[in-house]
This record gives sequence, C-alpha cells and structure tokens, in this order.
Amino acid sequence: MPGNNPQKGESAGWTVPLADVAVDDELAAAVETTLRSGWWSSGPQVEAFEAACAEYLGARYALAVANGTAALQLALAAAGIGPGDEVVLPSLNFVAAANAVSHTGATPVFCDILGDDDLNLDPESLDAALTPRTKALLLLHYGGYPCDVVAVAKLAASRGLAVIEDAAHAVGASVDGRFCGTFGLAGCFSFFSNKNLPVGEGGLLVTNDEDVYSRARLLRSHGMTTLTWDRHRGHAADYDVVERGFNFRLDELRATIGQVQLRRLDAENDARGRIVARYRELIAGADLVLPFASVPSATRPSFHLAVAVFRSPEARDAARESLRERRVQTSVHYPPIHRFNAYADVAPRVPLARTESVAARLLTLPLFGHMRDDQIELVAATLLGQ
Repeated sequence: MPGNNPQKGESAGWTVPLADVAVDDELAAAVETTLRSGWWSSGPQVEAFEAACAEYLGARYALAVANGTAALQLALAAAGIGPGDEVVLPSLNFVAAANAVSHTGATPVFCDILGDDDLNLDPESLDAALTPRTKALLLLHYGGYPCDVVAVAKLAASRGLAVIEDAAHAVGASVDGRFCGTFGLAGCFSFFSNKNLPVGEGGLLVTNDEDVYSRARLLRSHGMTTLTWDRHRGHAADYDVVERGFNFRLDELRATIGQVQLRRLDAENDARGRIVARYRELIAGADLVLPFASVPSATRPSFHLAVAVFRSPEARDAARESLRERRVQTSVHYPPIHRFNAYADVAPRVPLARTESVAARLLTLPLFGHMRDDQIELVAATLLGQ
C-alpha cells in the first residue's frame, strides 16, 4: 500500500480534506527518471500511458490529452457535432460538459435525474428532450456510479444518435464486465487531482472507431500531420496543417504519473468502496440519504464521490457549517448547469424538478482511498450531531 501524506490537506487548514493524493518514493522516482530524460513534451511516456489505458479499458484506441474537458471537446468535434446541432446531457453535472458542447457551436439541452436515491440521468427525461436537431447524447456516470448506459445506448441506436460518455468520475467502473467509457462512440476521462486516477491535470479519450481516433488525434495538436516527437526521432522532417486544431496534448511528466496511478487504480477504487460502506454503517441513524444504496449486481462503481442528500436545504447548510467548524471540507457536486448565468439563455425543454430539488439539499463528503478511520468517524459523528 503506498505511503500517504495526510499533512498536505491538513496544512491547508482541514483536519479532513475533501480529497487528497498519496505521494511515495515509487511515484517520485518515476517522475525523476522522466525529468532527467530531458524530454518533457508529449513523447514515449504519453504513448506508453495511452497503450496501458487502452489495454486496461479494453478499448481499441486511447488518446491522452490535457484535461477531461479537452477530451469532451475532441470527442464532440470528432463526432461531427457543430452549429445547429443539439446535445442532450444532465444538468446535474460539471459545467465543463455544457461548455464543451457550446464550443462546438452546438446547443446543450438539459435533462433531469432520477431522484434522491439515484443522481444519474433519467432516461425518460432524456428521451423527452430529443428533437430532430439532436445529434448526440452526453452521458454522465455520476460519482462513479454507472448510469443506465445500456438502455440509453439502445435508445440512441434507434434514433441514430451518437453516444459520448462523460466518464470523468468513472475510471475503473463497469457494467457486466465492460468498462464505462467503452459503450458509446467515445468515452472521456478526467485525471484532475481529486479524481481516482490523479495526475494533476490530464484526460483521456477512448474509442473503438478508427475515424474518431484519427480526427481527435489530429485535432489534439493543432491539426498538424506530424508531432515534435516524430521529428525529434527523425521520423519526419516537416509537417502540414490540415485542420484548425487545438493544443490539447498531455506532457511526459503527467503521463509518467498516470502509469503509476493506473497500476494502483483498482486498489484505490476498492478502498473508496470500503470507506463509502463505512460511511453508510456509521451514518445509518442520520436524517439524510446516501444515494446509490443499492446497485445492480453486475455494476461495479468506482466510488468517486460520497454524497449525502438532506431533508431540506436548511438541514444541508447546518450540517455543512458543523463540518466546517470541525475543519472538515465539503463541496456540492453540482450546482445545476442550467442555473448558471452563462446558460440563462438556454431554457430547459423538459422539467428539471428533481435536479433542482436535490441540488439544494446535496452535500459532498470527503473521500479518498487513504482516509484514516479517525477521519471517517469524525465526519460521521458530526453528521449525527455528536
């Protein structure tokens, strides 16, 4: 089990930080080796990380990128989404999803969630939001708990729609042995510092479609036909630019961290699952709901988030203040996207009553694989008013 550094979160003033990363000698040594290699831009470590991710996920192609948002934007662009199109997604989501849609020129259309016990999208609400302009469905596996991706993929196939999975929370999560991110045209992952596979900033696009991969790979680096690494190795002398692309590359140092973290991913997810189970055991008497109490036997979550839904906004706010007084960090995942000023001009097409209700009563609790027992117990005791 890797050593941890709980002082990092505590040095910021929190007895229990919301998230934390474990740093040990193996990780530091791997980064030092890459650092001393003198090649820091995208190169052999990125290629090795991509190959390892593709093998782990059972995907034909994997493309490492600068962050999860970049993965979403590349997936949408490679799917041919553009002006005049609509993309349906849950509003209970990080704003990056809607931003990625908007930057293609398409319009994000929001759907509702299932309710207090399941914060994933409601397939019926999604279906009701479809129009002839709908070209893609952008699914979120909330908190690392797979949504009903099989049902949604079946709906999308019947309507000729592309499915893109926002699997930012769900690296290592699976349904019937198939990993999240591999059910649709493309899957997008985030490796931000609070994620189950953290590298600082980073992301991944996976696909089994050669055309999607080729276009995303081209767009990742300015639409250039060859990369700096290709020219450095003497595999090319010049390049053309055939698309107006982006600078969405991942660097060697983060790719090196990613390779170490990928080897630890299953253990991290298992540890998070045990902590969530302990939360459920300790908080059983509290006047709140811990969603996803039951999941289908064939579903394996990644346990990215531990969230509580309170009986009222006032109860949520009081609990959050009590936790803050004991130096326990919390957050809200998420303020609904349709409530932000930037999306005030995107009127909801279907009712979002469950999203609005839950968002006002939702609180994200600390969760990371190396949480200590005393940290877990402090969170639980505070929620119980002890």
